Order: sequence, then C-alpha cells, then structure tokens
Amino acid sequence: MKGTSKILLGVITAAAAGAVIGMLFAPDKGNEIRSKVKKTANELADELLNAIRRGKSQYQDAKDEVRNKAYELKGKAQQKFEDVAEEADDQYNATKKKLQVS
Repeated sequence: MKGTSKILLGVITAAAAGAVIGMLFAPDKGNEIRSKVKKTANELADELLNAIRRGKSQYQDAKDEVRNKAYELKGKAQQKFEDVAEEADDQYNATKKKLQVS
C-alpha cells in the first residue's frame, strides 16, 4: 500500500470508530443505535470500496503509461541500433573500397 492509501484507510477507520463510539454514547434506544451503526458501516464500506476502485484505476493507468513508454523507448532504441549498424556498414564498405584501390 502506498502512503496515500494508508492515510485514506486510517481516516476511514478513525471515522468509523468515532461514529460507532458516538452512537454508543448517544441517548437513543438499542435498535435505533444498531440501525445507525449499520447505516454508518454501510456508508463507510461504500467509501472504502470506491477508494479501492479508484486505486485500482490509478494503478491500471500507471501500468498502461509505463507499458506505452517502454514500447516507445524500445522502438527508438531499435531505430537507433539500425541507424548505427547502417553507418558502421557504410564505413566498413568505404574503408574496404579504399584498401582495394590502394
């Protein structure tokens, strides 16, 4: 987990704990408290799932960006290699020709 994810999880956990403690000390009836706890737990679970989905999406975007950059760099390296190989071949042939003339 990255730093931002840990912070987000900590905030959500603290919010859940605070909400539960607050409800337990509230002067409501037992079934009202249970209802509020259930509602809050469901809301926090939804927030957590949304955060996980966003994290997965960001991970996928970063992975795709790295993959695309790698393919781009591979293409550039391959082209540079071909250019250098062609230049070396030209130099070899020019040198060979000079040696044959002499």
